Amino acid sequence: MTSNDIAFLFPGQGSQSVGMGKLLAEAYPEARRVLEQADDVLGFALSRLCFEGPDDALKQTQNTQPALLAVSFAAYRVLQDLGYRPALVAGHSLGEYSALVAAGSLDFADALRLVRNRGQYMQEAVPSGTGAMAAILKLPDGQLEHVLEEAAQGEVVSAANFNSPDQVVIAGHAAAVKRAMELAKTAGARRAVLIAVSAPFHCPLMRPAQERLRVELDATAFADLSIPLIGNWQARKITTGVEARLGLFEQIPNPVLWTDSIRELARQGIRRFVEAGSGSVLLGLNRNIDPSLKGAKFGEPGDIEKVKELLTEPT
Repeated sequence: MTSNDIAFLFPGQGSQSVGMGKLLAEAYPEARRVLEQADDVLGFALSRLCFEGPDDALKQTQNTQPALLAVSFAAYRVLQDLGYRPALVAGHSLGEYSALVAAGSLDFADALRLVRNRGQYMQEAVPSGTGAMAAILKLPDGQLEHVLEEAAQGEVVSAANFNSPDQVVIAGHAAAVKRAMELAKTAGARRAVLIAVSAPFHCPLMRPAQERLRVELDATAFADLSIPLIGNWQARKITTGVEARLGLFEQIPNPVLWTDSIRELARQGIRRFVEAGSGSVLLGLNRNIDPSLKGAKFGEPGDIEKVKELLTEPT
């Protein structure tokens, strides 16, 4: 069942939680098989880490990334088995890997290996404690560039995620991020909040990770997409394997253009969204980007009735 106004979204880092995927694997054999395959590919019990934690281990970037990918793809396989197919897909940061697996461009086993290493490379790109990220809420229009320029003082601080009209995440050297937080509040931001992350993602400090991952991306097969994707890097439609590989390379040190991505999906005619995997962070952002957009999450069996209701309603 395909409709031209349906997109599937795949969450990124920060959506993980202990217990994710457990009920899905118990209820659906196809979800269980996906998680078992992830264990086999990576050579350790990733599924047990998802189901039981501990939380500290699940939050380690090199574990978080394959864990979220596995749970998202498990959820997608259930939806696929039930006959649901989106017209377009998108994923937030790490979630772009899940989206490309769903779109048939990237093999699931290859994606697991890539994101496991991606997490390690991103973690190792910046010494612990050197970098930081912060969410800036409701900064008045036109103030961001000035805040970042004034805060830098020879260090790196830049926009990392344009998540919604009311939320931009910044990243860079810890001192520069803290200066930017204070300047943002002075400039009228409602709040500026440090984010508990292990590295400053999607900023120029990630270039060493980008270069390390380049070799593996170049050695990995990317097929043309069976379902078009709206990419993080440029917020435009991607249909070829060449574009998919380049997008994953360029997203590492560049900001996630999520607001523009959702607006592009809406421009393409998308009105209904399913967030496949852990949590419902992306649907929350959607409500801020465009309240007219409809959505449902699918990360456990109890979600399926709302998904069916959303996807079978008349358009």
